Amino acid sequence: MNTHIQRRFLLPACLLALLVTGCGPSDITPSESLASASDDSALEHAQKHLDPKYVCPMHPQIVRDEEGSCPICGMDLVAKMIDANAGQDPRREPMSAAVDDSALEHAVKHLDPKYVCPMHPQIVRDEEGSCPICGMDLVAKMIDAGADKYPTVSISNAVINSMGVRTQPARNTTLWRYIQTVGRIDYDETRLAHVHPRAAGWMEQLDVRAEGDPIKRGQMIGRLYSEEILSAQVDFLIALDKASSQARIEKARNRLRLLGVTEGTISAIQKRGESINTVPIVSNADGVVTMLGARKGMYVKPEMEILTIADLSRIWVLVDVYEHQIDWLSEGVTAEIKVPAYPGRVWEGEVEYIYPELDPRSRTLKVRLAFDNPDGILKANMFADVAIYGGPKREVLAVPAEAVIETGRRSSVVLALGGGRFKPVDVVTGMATNGMVEILSGINAGDEVVVSGQFLIDSESSLQASFLRMGESEPAPAMGDMDMQRTN
Repeated sequence: MNTHIQRRFLLPACLLALLVTGCGPSDITPSESLASASDDSALEHAQKHLDPKYVCPMHPQIVRDEEGSCPICGMDLVAKMIDANAGQDPRREPMSAAVDDSALEHAVKHLDPKYVCPMHPQIVRDEEGSCPICGMDLVAKMIDAGADKYPTVSISNAVINSMGVRTQPARNTTLWRYIQTVGRIDYDETRLAHVHPRAAGWMEQLDVRAEGDPIKRGQMIGRLYSEEILSAQVDFLIALDKASSQARIEKARNRLRLLGVTEGTISAIQKRGESINTVPIVSNADGVVTMLGARKGMYVKPEMEILTIADLSRIWVLVDVYEHQIDWLSEGVTAEIKVPAYPGRVWEGEVEYIYPELDPRSRTLKVRLAFDNPDGILKANMFADVAIYGGPKREVLAVPAEAVIETGRRSSVVLALGGGRFKPVDVVTGMATNGMVEILSGINAGDEVVVSGQFLIDSESSLQASFLRMGESEPAPAMGDMDMQRTN
């Protein structure tokens, strides 16, 4: 009995003694001596002080001690070294809270409400309002307050020099409204003349040979034999022979006029005292023949167009103007054209008419320009380089056009923060003219913007932002030897 009791209490006592003997103060202290720390490598130091955790790539607030999946999105957790001596991440929430929260409650905790344009997502405001580009009402959107959309990029001086990075300040200036486009020369439709026979008959003679022939007002086009005109001549001669009243004579004369008989032909009929079998058809305008619808010997009717005459002394130029450029256009605005056929020569005209409807496919507005063409060297269907000038727009914040990065979804510039630090920012652009672009919002006057090498910097920042969203602790070395790093 005594032996059994001794064995029962002796074994725990021995184990307690071993534990007390093996654990000294140097083993339980969380710190190390300065000498020991200085001898450690960076990797050994990290292994001593960093605690391996498992974090969700999409939800960095989800942290576990073991492998598993995210309770929010279900993605596999990835290993990440976390400083055990660092304070609690303010963005991290307990796992129990994340699991218990609904998707809406989680968004309210961690996302910041902003107001965004549905058509232009680069327009973000803290309050309700309308988009400065399209005028649509801004809609509420939850945006991650902790996420940096475009992280700051640091570049060494050597890399800056090798990339040829240049900057210019954004400044207030005067921009002249200016549209440069391509137009097509066309006939002035108000100066087109159409020749029709006034009576049915046969074209016994045709002096105009082909389209493009020049023609003068009063020039004979051809001769027409018409039974109706011949009958009107007989009535006119009868009225003259019977010494009819002047009213009857004038009535017969007017009938010939209405049938297209010229005054000279009527006088010749009266002088000869007999009818003329064929009467001449003459041109009613100066210009060139653009359409010839009759040939010698053809039977023609009044509804048939014999030819069309275009006056080239004044021509139209039709251009398409983008929707965002029409706010200052008005009739009478000065315009200039140049044509490749006559280098160095410039024609000055004006905006004659602005059409009332946009093209639904191209979203452009047709504008008609008018130009004098006294020598007739401008031909229909020629292409012309067009410049339309408006008035000045003063005190406009502008940057060089090469500084603006256009992706189709956003417009941005890269700001030079000094000390080799650069940061892309979204901007809202306005009119563009003479190598300058108006900035409506996004930056201020005096901000240094990058005008050369900005594409590489913007790409590096976007790449770093992607890895931040994935929860990576270190940015990817996308620029390799360029020594670019993310700055917190």
